[in-house]
Amino acid sequence: MCGNLGLNRRAVLAGISALTASPQVAWAKDFIDLDWSDLLPDGQVSTPPLLQSLIDHELKNPMSQQPKSFGTRTEWNGQIVRIPGYIVPIDYSGTGVSAFILVPFVGACVHVPPPPANQLVFVTTEKPYENTGLYEAVNVIGQFGTASTSTQLAKVSYSLAADQIVPYKR
Repeated sequence: MCGNLGLNRRAVLAGISALTASPQVAWAKDFIDLDWSDLLPDGQVSTPPLLQSLIDHELKNPMSQQPKSFGTRTEWNGQIVRIPGYIVPIDYSGTGVSAFILVPFVGACVHVPPPPANQLVFVTTEKPYENTGLYEAVNVIGQFGTASTSTQLAKVSYSLAADQIVPYKR
C-alpha cells in the first residue's frame, strides 16, 4: 500500500511517530514485539542478572568473561521489531548517542561482564538519541537482523537500524 504512494518505511514510521505524540491517537502496531528470550535458540536459557554477581567484577576487561553464545535466531531478519533494553553508548553525534549496544539489564557490558553475544543488539540510528544515562530503559523500533559484531566492550550477534527510540513503556 505505501509503495503506491511513493513512501518508504522510514517516512511511514516518522509519520506514525508524529501522530502518536498526541495521546488521542492510537498507535498503529506495525512491528513485532520481541523479548530477550526470543533471541535465544530453542533450549538455551539466558544468564539471570542475579547470577552476574558470581562473576569477578574487579577485572579490568569484563569482555574476557563474556559467556559463549550458542547460536542465533534468524526468523526476524529484515523485519521491523520493537525490543526493550538499556543503552550502552558506543558512538556519539553531538550530545546524542548514534551507535550503542542494547542490553537486557542495567550495567551489562559496563559494570559487569557482558551477556552472551546472542543477548546483545548493536543499534545504529540516523537521528542521535539524547538519553539520560545508563539507567534509562528504552524501547527501540527498527529493522532487525543477525550480524556478528565485535566492539571494545563485547561481541554482539544482532543488529538493529533504529527508526525510533523512546523511553520504555509497556
